[in-house]
Amino acid sequence: MSGPVLTVEGQLLDKDIKKLARASRTSVVGPTALYYAGVTAPIISAGMALVVKNALTMLGATSYWQLMLSAIIAAFAGIVWYLIFMRWSYRHKVGRGNELSDVSNVRLEDDALILTRGPVETRIASSGLKEVVEKRGFTIVRFEGVDPLIIPDRWFAKDKQARKAFLAQLKRI
Repeated sequence: MSGPVLTVEGQLLDKDIKKLARASRTSVVGPTALYYAGVTAPIISAGMALVVKNALTMLGATSYWQLMLSAIIAAFAGIVWYLIFMRWSYRHKVGRGNELSDVSNVRLEDDALILTRGPVETRIASSGLKEVVEKRGFTIVRFEGVDPLIIPDRWFAKDKQARKAFLAQLKRI
């Protein structure tokens, strides 16, 4: 080993996970919400248009009213479906697994970053490290093939030198 093994640990808070999500996403809408709102809404609309058209045909409505009413109801069905899933997409619990309940320990060695959280230890080789992004109050570490990691500045207990040394070694590995 050419450098010291540096360690930092702490417990993630709800606000840390929210910061991580905001910093990690490239858009405001997640993939599930986009799928349900953007892909299935047109299918729901088309289905409602067909149902309404057939119902109006059985009631003896003219072609004009079949087209007009089925289009209006289909449009509203699509809009309602879209709005429901956009709203529901923000109603989920934050955190993955034990992120909020267990203490996270991040250890830097010459060739790897080792994250220990509860009974799970994850070793990420230096070749898997993609990016280290320093923000105000926290640092985001992105890896190849693994979810990003957030390291809040409060884990360093206001020791700016320890934080600086840790981030310098993190960028070297």
